[in-house]
Amino acid sequence: MLTSAWAQNIEFEEYDLDNGLHVILHQDNSTPIATVAVLYHVGSKNEPPGRTGFAHFFEHLMFEGSPNIKRGEYFKIIQAAGGSLNANTSNDRTYYYQTLPSNQLELGLYMESERMLHAVIDSVGIATQKEVVKEEKRLRVDNQPYGSILEKMLANAYKGTNYEWAPIGSFEDIDAATDQDFVDFYETFYVPNNATLSIAGDIDIKETKKLVEAYFGEIKRGTKDIPRPEIEAPKLDGTVEATVFDNIQVPAVIQGYRMPPQGTEDYYALQFLTQLLSGGQSSRFQKSLVDEKRMALAVQAIPLALEDGGLFINFALPNQGYSTEDLAAEVDKMVEQVKTEMVPEREFQKLKNQIESNFISGYGSVQGIAESLANYHVYFGNAGLINTEIERYRKVTREDLMRVAKKYLVPENKVELTYRPKSEQEQPGETKLKKEGGNR
Repeated sequence: MLTSAWAQNIEFEEYDLDNGLHVILHQDNSTPIATVAVLYHVGSKNEPPGRTGFAHFFEHLMFEGSPNIKRGEYFKIIQAAGGSLNANTSNDRTYYYQTLPSNQLELGLYMESERMLHAVIDSVGIATQKEVVKEEKRLRVDNQPYGSILEKMLANAYKGTNYEWAPIGSFEDIDAATDQDFVDFYETFYVPNNATLSIAGDIDIKETKKLVEAYFGEIKRGTKDIPRPEIEAPKLDGTVEATVFDNIQVPAVIQGYRMPPQGTEDYYALQFLTQLLSGGQSSRFQKSLVDEKRMALAVQAIPLALEDGGLFINFALPNQGYSTEDLAAEVDKMVEQVKTEMVPEREFQKLKNQIESNFISGYGSVQGIAESLANYHVYFGNAGLINTEIERYRKVTREDLMRVAKKYLVPENKVELTYRPKSEQEQPGETKLKKEGGNR
């Protein structure tokens, strides 16, 4: 059964520096480590058309160094101090973090302040990272089976908006950009007033505040307007269907339904539906399509929650003897069932327990806490949701699941991609096969 209260209370302090940098501090002295994280409120959504891939490019470029950190030394310095580090970019944000022994906290602050104060943006670094990003796209998208799903889904679901392109962007846009284009992007977005510094772990709040002021207080506030495009999902004339020929052996069917922005009431109900249909070995898709009917080799959820929307995605691989049409039709039947039959109370209780367990497990490390505090502040305007958001999930009812299924899991809000081996691309009858379906 769900407990009546959140399992722990994560205490924190937050404040702003004069330059607009938002700072969040969480003290946990149980383990001698600390995470220093910076979330810049810039992702692929903020890129102007013709400059796609910039935010992801900067994720890499800002490891190039500074006037005080030699090129290629950033990782070496942190790792030599016993720390680990990484970064990631989404449609909505760019996030850097370093987890260090707590006696190296000052080093972590110094390294992140150097990145924000005066990262090196020059022709050498730009040329180097262009090749790095191109290789990453080749490995993770172009030559990865089904690797283009995100690109294809966004292009079809959010056409005409800044969610139309994936964070990886395009080679052409990056190659066409000038050095000054990159400098302008840096000066617009990677500034204190567009950043949240989140520090969690074995720290002393009072001393950490002094260090934050010493390393970040001198950085000047950005002076350029920060673009915040409004995303409105375009109207679809029925289900958008597309076939993608890929370097794969097994075909696949991927269904994506546009979701409302994260944090809305309907968003939480849709999280329950994701868990119900595709969350783990006991989910409906797994039990019915994989275990019982053996129509699918695998069925999984790829939920994409975004600041201004998102996608409720189901990914399925047909078993031998079944076509993608067979599998898609069966998935559709199970989606329709949620609209017409109330989820049994016992199954719903299991969902609630699973969601609470997943929620709490995200705070098992100071790294997870630092990231969540930053996310809650930036996306929801309330870092305190780290302790209370679980109540939003608890408010979801069985009736809510049926209601949002009827509202969002509908043909007029759906993109369906069929992935087929490239060997089939030139075969006659491909269109006929797609229309007819049936066993093969």
